[in-house]
Amino acid sequence: MQQYEKANFKLPLPSNVFPFLFDLSVRYARGVSEEEFLAACQKLGLGQSVWTIDLAFLMATMNLSHHFCTQTLGVDRSYENQEFYHRDFATDELRVNRRFADAADSGVKVEKRAVSMSEVETHLAAGNVAIVLTDATILHCELCSPPAVSYCCFGSALPSCYPSRKHQYQGHFVTVCGYSRPDGSVFYNNPTCDRMCICTVKNFNEARTSYGTDEDILFIYKDAS
Repeated sequence: MQQYEKANFKLPLPSNVFPFLFDLSVRYARGVSEEEFLAACQKLGLGQSVWTIDLAFLMATMNLSHHFCTQTLGVDRSYENQEFYHRDFATDELRVNRRFADAADSGVKVEKRAVSMSEVETHLAAGNVAIVLTDATILHCELCSPPAVSYCCFGSALPSCYPSRKHQYQGHFVTVCGYSRPDGSVFYNNPTCDRMCICTVKNFNEARTSYGTDEDILFIYKDAS
């Protein structure tokens, strides 16, 4: 396919439209108003704890074409003792498992499988975006440096972008919107940053396949489903 042969591709995705990362993708895919978006969030009861399946339901509620790929259809109970998941685990487990069970009847497209980087590139080259669950303690923005730490992709929540820090899983959604094969780079928007961020393909793959992510990727298509 001609689109797949593109060596470089980057969408001019807006930054900081709303504080919610998934809202960036919703507004990009189809001109959704703030009122529509907030109504959909309220209908789904989205709160502080948001899982990828919640975002997939949001896409279906907004009639946006999507495809959710994950390695786990439901909640992995081994996460219960992880600090990141522990606080709301019992409540989240009931909601998340119920949503996976109701997915097909609700128009939510879910598939259990891993996703290759070449598939991500093909999706992006077609002018689409993807919401990817990453481990924030691994994801490393190449534009962040000690003199500009305030511009770090994770802001005050994670004041350093450097891998020397002790690893303790921190789930973090990013909107992936481009890549450069010659440079081996991935372009993404971060909900806590006011500009586009860049990481290496190697780092991106490590962050998105880290334990705790279930390798969740939510593909979003510009064309209506």
